[in-house]
Amino acid sequence: MRDDVRKALAIDASSTIDQRTIDITTTGRRSGEPRRIEIVFYRFGDDTYLSGIPGPKTRDWLANLAARPQFTFHLKQGVVADLPATATVVIDPAERRRVVLANFVEEFNRRRGPDSPWPEAVLDEWVERSPLARVTFAETD
Repeated sequence: MRDDVRKALAIDASSTIDQRTIDITTTGRRSGEPRRIEIVFYRFGDDTYLSGIPGPKTRDWLANLAARPQFTFHLKQGVVADLPATATVVIDPAERRRVVLANFVEEFNRRRGPDSPWPEAVLDEWVERSPLARVTFAETD
């Protein structure tokens, strides 16, 4: 992996939303067609995750990754790179709470600010209803 790509992926709690904003291209679970969306990514330890605001139903991008885990992770803020990756949808509540969401909720609330259109993140709601997938990058030169 190129050094500039490695640095762009090495975000931490102080990283801005712009530094976390990427696109992903999944394969539609029914159509088989490519689907590209904008999303943010997070880091916890050595792992990279995709997540989002809790919703009442499964997000299309997460359902696509559950059906076809191979996707493309597109860096676009400063460093431009299309990284082949595989997603593992995280469904175990204990793993969601322990490994990831407690940290994501803290980061989200710290960044949202007083004028944010987003409500305060509540850990139990995020554990129960937020989309979450762990990213494994393909080995590249």
